[in-house]
Amino acid sequence: MMNTIHSKAIAILVFSLFLTGCATTKTNNQNGPHDPLESMNRAVFNFNEMVYDNVLDPVARGYKWVTPDPIELVVGNFFSNLNDVVVTTNSVLQLNYESALVSGTRVLINTTFGIFGLIDIASDISAASDVNLNKRNEDFGQTLGRYGVTSGPYIVLPFLGPSSVRDAFGIAVDSFFMDPVTQGVTGVFMDDVDYLNKVALRLPVATARTINARAQFLDDDKTLEEAALDKYEFMRDAYLQRRTSLINNTATVETK
Repeated sequence: MMNTIHSKAIAILVFSLFLTGCATTKTNNQNGPHDPLESMNRAVFNFNEMVYDNVLDPVARGYKWVTPDPIELVVGNFFSNLNDVVVTTNSVLQLNYESALVSGTRVLINTTFGIFGLIDIASDISAASDVNLNKRNEDFGQTLGRYGVTSGPYIVLPFLGPSSVRDAFGIAVDSFFMDPVTQGVTGVFMDDVDYLNKVALRLPVATARTINARAQFLDDDKTLEEAALDKYEFMRDAYLQRRTSLINNTATVETK
């Protein structure tokens, strides 16, 4: 749901932040080299925390309370399979044919034998054999990074959380052109299938994906709250390190 609501605003936000980032010097000792917009980012971060604490987290906890673990797993598998469409497309754009082959195979196997992705057959095959069909992680922000586009200033997006100028643009591109939920191949290659392109279908699916994703993060977020002296700083550093690792393909295989 959040991707649907805000993807159109991201382009404007990215452009304004890009101009701000270009005009900002790094002489302020209070700001790290990757975070020249820290004051604004902390304000957005605090806003997001308020939304999570008062809206998303109660809904996510309610979802976990009423949903049996096997159903949660099935729902997670379904959305993971949809994400593999994004992964496959970006792998092709990066000329990363190994990742494209694996991710495309995952979509094919899980959509057919896995009942539209409800069962992650591909990962089961990997666990039971030497065939590596584990999930990859590729997005358009990584695609830009692979072609030498620098991340630009670190930014915190409303509702969406940690990002950078490059990755925020990547989110917009993925949402408009690649993501089957918000737009994606269903709007390009299945334009004649009316029911797949109705907001009445996309909006509930996007909402369910947002709730499911937040529900999976609840335990980690609680641990982070207890362990981190400065949650903002911890999340910023972890995000930047992870993105660097993903772009360098040192963390291409994801575990669920």
